[in-house]
Amino acid sequence: MKVSRAPSALLARRFYLGAAVSVGLVLLGQTPAEAAKTTLTLGMTVEPTGLDPTIAAPVAIGQVTWQNVFEGLVTIDETGKIQPQLAKSWEVSPDGLTYTFKLQSGVKFHDGEAFDSAAAKFALDRARGADSVNPQKRFFASITSIETPDPETLVLHLSAPTGSLLYWLGWPASVMVGPKSAAGDKTTPVGTGPFKFVNWAKGDKVELARNADYWSKDAAAKLDKVTFRFIADPQAQAAALKSGDVDAIPEFAAPELMSSFDGDAKLTTKIGNTELKVVAGMNNAKKPFDDKRVRQALMMAIDRKAVIDGAWSGLGTAIGSHYTPNDPGYVDLTGALPYDPEKAKALLAEAGYPDGFTFTIKSPQMAYAPRSAQVMQAMLAEIGVTMNIEPTEFPAKWVQDVMKDRAYEMTIVAHAEPLDIDIYARDPYYFNYKNPAFNDLMKKVQETSDPVAQAKIFGDAQKILAEDVPALYLFVMPKLGVWDKKLKGLWENEPIPSNVLTNVSWED
Repeated sequence: MKVSRAPSALLARRFYLGAAVSVGLVLLGQTPAEAAKTTLTLGMTVEPTGLDPTIAAPVAIGQVTWQNVFEGLVTIDETGKIQPQLAKSWEVSPDGLTYTFKLQSGVKFHDGEAFDSAAAKFALDRARGADSVNPQKRFFASITSIETPDPETLVLHLSAPTGSLLYWLGWPASVMVGPKSAAGDKTTPVGTGPFKFVNWAKGDKVELARNADYWSKDAAAKLDKVTFRFIADPQAQAAALKSGDVDAIPEFAAPELMSSFDGDAKLTTKIGNTELKVVAGMNNAKKPFDDKRVRQALMMAIDRKAVIDGAWSGLGTAIGSHYTPNDPGYVDLTGALPYDPEKAKALLAEAGYPDGFTFTIKSPQMAYAPRSAQVMQAMLAEIGVTMNIEPTEFPAKWVQDVMKDRAYEMTIVAHAEPLDIDIYARDPYYFNYKNPAFNDLMKKVQETSDPVAQAKIFGDAQKILAEDVPALYLFVMPKLGVWDKKLKGLWENEPIPSNVLTNVSWED
């Protein structure tokens, strides 16, 4: 008899407690659902090709896993500054050739494997090794050897001073991966971060869950579950936001639809800054683009404001070099080769093209690219230049044709990496641009860690590019965010492509 009565009493007690909690919430003006909101559905335009940012370049990878699943020795905060992470402190030798990191203690990967100096050495050796496929392998090129004197000490020895090393170590490509789990990180990522990977339904969503055993109690995630949904169509994005199917789209894909959220009682819009530099890169090794006068003429035929208006509804910042106003030592060089069709015609005639010429631009399918190309096409026609637009699937065909084969004349793409002005010194790189003076500046900037000295060097480098015009510098895309007004902690600005969710929470 006791066995039959005890469950009844227990059920009655549970009912009473549940009712009491519900009544308390009602008195506070809350429903149980509202009080318990610890989930987030976040929309993204592009689905990542994998989930390991240390083996592939597409920024969508890091936008899901960087700082959520994976962490680095250091990190980059919302203001673009370097902050400690898995390394709690570090020292740099006076000659700039030795970096000694003191690591956090008691850190474990999501599968239980310990993170210590040996694991950190494994991750860096994997990134810099002969068979590395890391998209930023150059970051680690100056590391000659790594020592692990004890589990909480990591020592890097360099062949030459590398002023950007700490900054680079904060990037998605530099995150720490586990020796036991690294091989599977592309599809089942295992990191040390505040969220654990749960599931990837390709073509639809990636799900993460709160890491209850996260090493930093002060920075533990406030959300229990996060779902990244992939919605390519801007109209569908807007509909999902308005219906509540998604809570936030931190990078909304259609600037022309931003005004449709005006006056919405539930949603807020944010316009922040990014590192997304839209440039029309030219193959500097092919005629007529091997002549600086031709490149300058094309730049002077472009009205950047008209491009921004036509391509991105007037939301963007014109640039005159491969640099953004967020970056150290920024110089506004939009006046170096200002819009001047008549001078553009004269330069073309001087270069031997009085009647213009015809070429093809390979335009990836992202909305900003064909829109920008169409505006440019009309402007170039005014100086007698015919530009044919060839739609090019991104990333596969574009990467093959442009990055690998250099089988192109002009293309247009948004470069997302911060402080990537050094791409013009890389050999090979798709611009096929070579300037020893510029290359020397990129070497000098690594020889010092003094921010003031680095800023001056970056300024000089910008001036060279504005004069040489290896690419047509158009505009920086803004970060267009749309999300629920009760959602707090999403980054409004984007110093590095990301969706950092550590501090995201819902208002009660």
